[in-house]
Amino acid sequence: MGTLTGLRALVTGGASGIGLATACHLSAGGARVAILDRTLPGDGELGDMASVCADITDDAAVRAAVEQAIGLLGGLDILVNNAGIGAQGGVEDNRDDEWRHVLDVNVVGLIRVTRAALPALRASASAAIVNTSSIAAAAGLPQRVLYSASKGAVLAVTRAMAADLLADGIRVNAVSPGTADTPWIGRLLATADDPVAERAALEARQPHGRLVRADEVAAAIGYLASPAAGSVTGTALAVDGGMDGLRLRGKR
Repeated sequence: MGTLTGLRALVTGGASGIGLATACHLSAGGARVAILDRTLPGDGELGDMASVCADITDDAAVRAAVEQAIGLLGGLDILVNNAGIGAQGGVEDNRDDEWRHVLDVNVVGLIRVTRAALPALRASASAAIVNTSSIAAAAGLPQRVLYSASKGAVLAVTRAMAADLLADGIRVNAVSPGTADTPWIGRLLATADDPVAERAALEARQPHGRLVRADEVAAAIGYLASPAAGSVTGTALAVDGGMDGLRLRGKR
């Protein structure tokens, strides 16, 4: 019996990267899992996991997809708000429409999904929400102003939601990954003048000297979502190789 046996989970952005790793981790732990994404994997890629399609900037589509997922799962105990997009640039580099779009996806999209899921979560005896924030919410990273603003908002929203929903028996936490080895980072590296040097720089920025693996973030999400974390709410679990808290002298 897994630690999540009998629980039902919905993972947004579950078609790839951290989201897919999380869906697989929860499923391996015994949960029944559905993923929500705007582009779904091909046949057979999700095993026995369910999938629903929606763009999280569309409230009507989100409500319909969440309702469909809850119907497929027979209820809902765990919501993982992982869907999000990246952004590069300093304070002068992103146009107003880019700011609106990134905040709409990374922040308001999380709100849309949570609103739609709350009635089912309130009916659960083991309700938990886990949001994907980022080390960028706590550390000043170069050329990440817009992205950092969006993930800082996710962290603030997580704590406010935790306070609001505690009386309903719903725990709300976040994970804050460092730079993770995901498809988005792969695309970012592909546009660099020297992808090898850029990857080395990203790895060196983290004290443990490498990119964070998606399965490591998934394991942290799995813990926060599980009954084992029953006294954990309103917190952010860093999965960043020590990037936020460590200040090392010289080389490891």
